[in-house]
Amino acid sequence: MKVHMNLYVFVAVLFVVGGVFGVILLHALTLEQQQDLSDELSGYMRYMNIGIDASEKEVFWDRFLVHMKWLVLIWLLGVTVVGIPGILALNFLKGTLIGFALAVLVQQYGWKGVVFAFLALAPQNMIAVPALIVASAFSIAFGIYLVKNRLLQQRGELLPQLGTLTSMAIMMLLLLAGAACVEAYLSPSVIGWAIPYLSPSDGMF
Repeated sequence: MKVHMNLYVFVAVLFVVGGVFGVILLHALTLEQQQDLSDELSGYMRYMNIGIDASEKEVFWDRFLVHMKWLVLIWLLGVTVVGIPGILALNFLKGTLIGFALAVLVQQYGWKGVVFAFLALAPQNMIAVPALIVASAFSIAFGIYLVKNRLLQQRGELLPQLGTLTSMAIMMLLLLAGAACVEAYLSPSVIGWAIPYLSPSDGMF
């Protein structure tokens, strides 16, 4: 893993840039669009506060399948010669989605939104995001190796490298299953506890 340290840093920075873009994206919305988004968020909070939700098992499998689709797509892009830009785009998009969600919470609930995001969004993403970054770094490294091996006609064993990539993907899938467990069994309780303390704020934006 130390061999890919530069790739880890690069992908992580790209993810952070995506998060910043997500915050900027909220500012790009019109006031009417922001109000509609605020109404949707308030409705979701009321929905969660009432306690209407799927079973923990259903939530687990739903979130696990979402994570697995991201991971499989990263793996598939890694084993193609032209997939590296797609991997970078996925990490930027992931950062954008999280940054946008955080910005919406902060705008709607002020400092309480920060606390809520820390309780509701951070636990699973502290597992899922590093796992996706590691998988992305390995996929990019394999894509670079594939370019050198196939296009530049450099000698190298392709199968062992593919085995390493696949093994790492399986390990990251286990971590993503852990993230799905957090989302299914921990986050709903935390959200249900925190929602009554939230009240609309003038926001920080």
